[in-house]
Amino acid sequence: MFRTALRNVLAHKARLMMTVLAVMLGVSFVSGTLVFTDTIGSALRKASARSYSDVAVAVTYGDVDHPLPQRLVDEIGRLPGAESTTATVSGFTAIADKEGRLVGDGWSTRGGNYTGTGRYPMLEGRAPHGSSEVALDSRTAERTGYTVGDTLRMSIDGPVMRQKVTGVFSTDDGNVAAGGSLVLFETATAQKLFGKPGSYEEIDVKAAPGTAQATLKAGIEKLLPRYAKDASATTGQNLADEEARRIASDLSSFNTALLSFAGIALFVGIFIIANTFTMLVAQRTKELALLRAVGASRRQVTRSVLVEALVVGVVAGATGFLLGIGIAAVMRAVLASAGALLPDGALAVQPGTAGAALAVGVGVTVLAAWLPARRAAKIPPVAAMSSVHAPATVKGLLLRNTLGALLSAAGAVLVVAGSGMKDNGNMVLGGGAGLLLIGVFVLTPLLSRPVVAAAAPLLRPFGVTGNLARQNSVRNPRRTAATASALMIGLTLITALTVVAISVKTTVDELAAAHLKADYQITMATGQNLSPEVAEKVAGADGVSDSSAVRDAHTELDGEDEWVTGVDAPQIGRLLALDFSHGSLAAVHGESMVVDSDTAERRGWHAGQSLPVRYDDGTKGRLTIGGVFEGGDLINGVIMDNATVTPHTPKAGDMRILVKTAGGASEAHQDSLVKALGENPVIKIQDKAAISRELSSTIDLMLNILYGLLAMAVLVAVLGVINTLAMSVFERKHEIGMLRAIGLDRAAVKRMIRLESLVISFFGAVLGLGLGVFLAWAVGGLIRPDLPSYAMVLPWDRIGVFLAIAALVGVLAALWPARRAARLNVLEAIKAE
Repeated sequence: MFRTALRNVLAHKARLMMTVLAVMLGVSFVSGTLVFTDTIGSALRKASARSYSDVAVAVTYGDVDHPLPQRLVDEIGRLPGAESTTATVSGFTAIADKEGRLVGDGWSTRGGNYTGTGRYPMLEGRAPHGSSEVALDSRTAERTGYTVGDTLRMSIDGPVMRQKVTGVFSTDDGNVAAGGSLVLFETATAQKLFGKPGSYEEIDVKAAPGTAQATLKAGIEKLLPRYAKDASATTGQNLADEEARRIASDLSSFNTALLSFAGIALFVGIFIIANTFTMLVAQRTKELALLRAVGASRRQVTRSVLVEALVVGVVAGATGFLLGIGIAAVMRAVLASAGALLPDGALAVQPGTAGAALAVGVGVTVLAAWLPARRAAKIPPVAAMSSVHAPATVKGLLLRNTLGALLSAAGAVLVVAGSGMKDNGNMVLGGGAGLLLIGVFVLTPLLSRPVVAAAAPLLRPFGVTGNLARQNSVRNPRRTAATASALMIGLTLITALTVVAISVKTTVDELAAAHLKADYQITMATGQNLSPEVAEKVAGADGVSDSSAVRDAHTELDGEDEWVTGVDAPQIGRLLALDFSHGSLAAVHGESMVVDSDTAERRGWHAGQSLPVRYDDGTKGRLTIGGVFEGGDLINGVIMDNATVTPHTPKAGDMRILVKTAGGASEAHQDSLVKALGENPVIKIQDKAAISRELSSTIDLMLNILYGLLAMAVLVAVLGVINTLAMSVFERKHEIGMLRAIGLDRAAVKRMIRLESLVISFFGAVLGLGLGVFLAWAVGGLIRPDLPSYAMVLPWDRIGVFLAIAALVGVLAALWPARRAARLNVLEAIKAE
């Protein structure tokens, strides 16, 4: 039986090719994802290990207001077993390249103090001295073209600084290895810039030869209560281990996201595999029945079909693994060319990845072939007298339809229930969506007839060929259903994601237009807070009529921690338009504040209520709620007057600055703001249109990435349509031969197969679009608590594109089967059984 199975694989290799391709694509995505994340993780871990190679113990402060004093550094340096100490202070430091563009992605652009050639070996020039000099890491110098003696523009929290480059150094810093930048100042300058004069945020201690890290750590911990009670000491080994865990955790979500799309492609592939083996079993009814008649047991027949699936799985898994290595290399190159910050290092191909690829390939193929294998074993020997096996019984179809209806109803109920839940709603909705998809798949044979019948008017102009195509597409409802379901799943996900994304974008656009009366919004490109100095420069810029810093500050309000938003009370009414249920923005002054309705409900507050407040500097007072408004993404929470909160919050940072200009937004006004802020590359000046464009570009980028990932599932679905049509043509050789004999020409045969493919694709598209819109509506229920004005918007233009893509899938999938059908020899086809 084993030899028989191998001969069958070789005999039907052309028909199994699409199955191999479907599994291979899914496996390649899995192995490519694993190789890509292993490569990035390995490079980051190596860089991290190098960073901690000379660190026996690291001391860090636990309270930002109480950094590590110089006296502690000196005491640690005198401890037995401490060979040397390196004290550091660092913070965000953005630099501009020679064209004025921000270098790196912002978050990994760092600055710190120069601690000597031990950690930062100088490749060119010398160490920085004085407040106007810096040293630059060699990677950043290479990609920006800066050399010793150049002047670069940089920013810590908004104001532009111009510094002279006195040296270029090398470093093993993980952020730099990942594409970030590092700028070093002399220690005193760094301490002043990063808000820690005379103090540090970390002390790295190198152990003398023969001193254990634990011993040195114990000695350091005895000193900490005297100098920095909130500080903690950690061994270098623990730091390296923690960094490795952090890297693994950071890559885990990315890995899971990519693998989920690979899983979707493999899930779609299951339909193709099951369809293929079902058709092969049906075509070999006589052969399998004869095997039973000459003594083969049911178990042997089942094993024979599963061995065929095993061979297909091994071939698909092995080729998918090799293709995955190439995909990982391409992913890395594409992301790097798109500006993503990726560390250097060779591709990391782990033995486990190869094992996973083979396991996935074999597992998916054998699992999908199991039901056809069981069906093959049930063929009675008497069936050898007939070339066609018995069709599905009425009882079998009734059971299938009942099961499908129950699963679909349960899934729909869970989706609706999850949509309205506040806690764990996404999990309930996700589970319901899975049940719904499975239920609809089970029901697709029943649904195929009415949906295909609805397409009859579109086929009528094609005459006989259109009528034949419609009848052929419903001749075997199970096969049509399995083929269309593959396309349905891909379009369901694509439609749901598109509707949700477009709805969010439209809603936020409308909010920005409705709530923002200001002409411009000024923010840091990296999301950091702006220095108060920026607001002062903006207020003095030409053409500015009103401006307000939107400032965050910490307080203890009514006995609980509460971050409040400070605004410049005299101007804010001319910059914002908020919907108030009680009061207005005029209530923001002195000891009066306004709160959004969600905060008021959560804290049990109401308009007119007086609340105790304790500011960060310890000052106490009382605040009165002067109004309640509907919050949004632009502004929410507690709003106070900057004149009230800022004197008690010396480290308050500006989240944004709202600006109104005389005569409205114009290119001249924007140029005036740019010049007033020193042409700073890290500061964004956006009008309402720019805010909308940024939101649109972010959502469109996300959608395009998701489209690219889901394209794998659609491609697998195309292979499924090709496979089904090709095997259907093989089954209908006799019928096609008869049609040719009575006058149907080759062009009409091709048209018939193409129309059949279009009908199957149309069926899958209708189901996918309907389910996608339903799931998008349900997801809207989860979004609405965070975005109260969310309303579902149907992007009819994109839905039309999706229908056109489905039609294109049908046309392309039919090319080879239609050509094959048209080239059949009429006499040989008539003689075929």
